[in-house]
Amino acid sequence: MARRTGLVKAVFKGIARMQESFTIDVGPLRATGVPAILMAVTGVVVAGGVASMLSKGAARLPETLREARGLAETIRGDRPRLNP
Repeated sequence: MARRTGLVKAVFKGIARMQESFTIDVGPLRATGVPAILMAVTGVVVAGGVASMLSKGAARLPETLREARGLAETIRGDRPRLNP
């Protein structure tokens, strides 16, 4: 029984040490410990969602990108404007 408790203590000590050393720096954002772990998990979930969305809408993607490019050009004003 004492051996099990020693093993459990060692496992939790290792987890605590790993949790303290986990750090993420993304631009001006910096997180350490549990918040950094939560940010990493959130990033994986968001990336999975984006990949799923792109795979489901792959047939419509070229049209969408063409329309987005046209919108960006209109907003920037690269195209000549018509005089009223």
